[in-house]
Amino acid sequence: MPSNDVRTLLQAAVPTAVAGAVAAAISGGVAGGKGALGAVVATIVVILFMGIGLMVLQRTARSLPHLFQAMGLMLYTAQLLLLFIFVAAFKNTTLFNPKAFAITLVATTLVWIGAQARAHMKAKILYVEPESHQGDKPKNTGSQT
Repeated sequence: MPSNDVRTLLQAAVPTAVAGAVAAAISGGVAGGKGALGAVVATIVVILFMGIGLMVLQRTARSLPHLFQAMGLMLYTAQLLLLFIFVAAFKNTTLFNPKAFAITLVATTLVWIGAQARAHMKAKILYVEPESHQGDKPKNTGSQT
């Protein structure tokens, strides 16, 4: 994985983990241990889903750049649908507090998206491949003078 991708991943994952820790502390204070557990599970789900999605998107950008925008839209739509499915699946669970889980899931997803947008805006990624110069020799253009 290139260093720009790792940097973007870290710049999105770290604020998300911090937001998840804050949510776990608040949920623990409001809903007890089950609330904190719900917040921790939601944070892990968001970091895994969004991290895997970011890696897939970066790989697509390198190998199939013409599909990048469509793939990004499809990926984010699929991620949001999967997150809604997780909320619906654990709506009536007794393992952890479902409200803390749902609220943390939404909050950490928003933090991830904001942090990823900020990381992308601050990244200095070339969008045009610079020409490589071979010494001071002019390139052979195919025509002879």
